[in-house]
Amino acid sequence: MASRSQGLAAPAFPALAGRNGLIDKYFYFAMSLVIAAIVVAGFSRTVDQHLFHASPPRPFLLWIHGAAFSGWVLFYIFQSALVRTHNVKVHRTLGWFGVALGACMVPLGFTVAVVMGRFDTHVLHYPGMDAFLIVPFYDMAAFGTLVTLAILWRSKPELHRRLLFIATCCLLDAAFARFDYIFNHGYFFQCLDAVILLGVVRDLLVNRRIHKVYLVTMPILAVAQTIVTQTWLRASPWWTHIAHRILG
Repeated sequence: MASRSQGLAAPAFPALAGRNGLIDKYFYFAMSLVIAAIVVAGFSRTVDQHLFHASPPRPFLLWIHGAAFSGWVLFYIFQSALVRTHNVKVHRTLGWFGVALGACMVPLGFTVAVVMGRFDTHVLHYPGMDAFLIVPFYDMAAFGTLVTLAILWRSKPELHRRLLFIATCCLLDAAFARFDYIFNHGYFFQCLDAVILLGVVRDLLVNRRIHKVYLVTMPILAVAQTIVTQTWLRASPWWTHIAHRILG
């Protein structure tokens, strides 16, 4: 009798974690909502004081920047929902909007980093903005590279969706950095990496192996993030000299 009960209960776990289980079906859509929640939680701490009712007012370009990057999060949620509801044709058509949006976000991100670096240095008189400039520069380089690869491999869904997931997670350091403790200790990269690692856990539960996208990108990201963090925290002379010239 016990063996029959065990046999009946056995399919419950595969229904959650195996192929075509709940994790397999809903992971990327659920993560799009998690990413949105992190963005809202982070920026809600500063957006009123530093944008909506900022004194002095922030450059108008920052509003465009906020709209574009918020639009990307909404786009990612919508695209994930389209895949989940099997509207693949609409997903592919709308994907070209994502290509255009991503192509705008990268130069916009670099430009806003410089504009706000100058504003924070010369208007608000914040110290260390030259050293910190490497962080948003890295963000745009990482995001742009991963989105480009996702576009090039759009016909390979297993590569495409993981690259877009990692690329979107790479934008989360700005949200995590709104928490003082995380920012002061330079932990925002570790926080976004923890979100990416959920994708690794998903693959282990569903496929029983880690996809090569994670095996290649995660070590590269870890090395790059370490270099960026140490360059910022140590105010490395080679970078501050470059950044000082950029910020004027």
